[in-house]
Amino acid sequence: MSRFKLGMRLLMAVAVGAVSSFTGSGCLKSTCKTDDECGTGQSCGIGQSGHGGKNHHALVPDFRVPKELDKVSMPPYMVEAPDILRIDALRTIPLPPYRIEPMDTLYLYAPGAPDKAPVNGLYPVDPDGTINLGPDYGGQIKVADMTALEAEKLIARQLQKFLREASVSVSLAQSKGVQQIRGEHLVNPDGTVRLGMYGSVYVTGKTLPQIKCDIEAHLSNYLYKPEVNVDVGAYNSKYYYVITDFAGNGEQVLRLPVTGNETVLDAISQVGGLSAVSSKQIWIARPAPAEYCQDQILPVDWRGISRRGHTRTNYQILPGDRVFIMGNPLNSLDTELGRILTPVSRVLGTALLGASTYNQLLFGFNGNGFNNGFNNGFNR
Repeated sequence: MSRFKLGMRLLMAVAVGAVSSFTGSGCLKSTCKTDDECGTGQSCGIGQSGHGGKNHHALVPDFRVPKELDKVSMPPYMVEAPDILRIDALRTIPLPPYRIEPMDTLYLYAPGAPDKAPVNGLYPVDPDGTINLGPDYGGQIKVADMTALEAEKLIARQLQKFLREASVSVSLAQSKGVQQIRGEHLVNPDGTVRLGMYGSVYVTGKTLPQIKCDIEAHLSNYLYKPEVNVDVGAYNSKYYYVITDFAGNGEQVLRLPVTGNETVLDAISQVGGLSAVSSKQIWIARPAPAEYCQDQILPVDWRGISRRGHTRTNYQILPGDRVFIMGNPLNSLDTELGRILTPVSRVLGTALLGASTYNQLLFGFNGNGFNNGFNNGFNR
């Protein structure tokens, strides 16, 4: 009896939902049970609608909402994990006195070197701390842990063995730290980006100009007046969600990145349109701060958007929005009926099979089959 009552309650709930959907009289309610639970003594309704001008829960707000042909620009982008930042090092001059390290790049120029064997160009410092002057000037020479002036004197002595005029100028063309600063950097779960030997900088919740200033201030501990350029390489932290109700057969949630220009029509096109069991009842659930108990629901006129080109409810998608596509109530009713009736059908089928088997066994031993077998055995 309790199973039957439970099934009837489910059936009535689905039927009421179907009627509300067809009549359009059902209002989406917020999580507040009473107006007093808001803590402000005000109604939980967030606006007015065509329901007789009365306050309802979770109605369309009566203020301007960005939509197609009336969009707004997004506020300055706040970087969060797991965004990817692209950093370009424009000026990275080590603080003096700088000592040459492996993987640095030196610029050498010797005006007395002949044209057939010039000393004029970039010379990378190998991992063993040496640079290669070529076979004409004795090959490799170690310069690691020297200042540029010390390396200049050492290279000049080496060139004196092969040139009459052995003057040479040595300067640092690129520090190995540039390779660790320049490139794409993932924002880590702790909110920082790592800059190799220069440590890490906290960037979460900051705009690009703020991050640029913070990185340059951090690098100033190691470099002379550093200058960097910062941009977003990949927007990975701002999403919206398209939730499709499959009429009692689960709900599919797709997470899509926000580019700042999407509308409801764009969002639904990203999921391939409405499914075979979807209704035309669609709305946007826009998140609100936790201290507010008001639902921000934006109903969508799908027929108006798709068939008549209306823009009134083709809202601009904002980060965190939930675009909900309700399933067809008749399909939901069919699914719920199937869940209720399938166990009953199985029980009845099992009972019918048991009764049929019992009858076959009963008539097999007490009917003609048993008598014929007994008579044949007696006649023998």
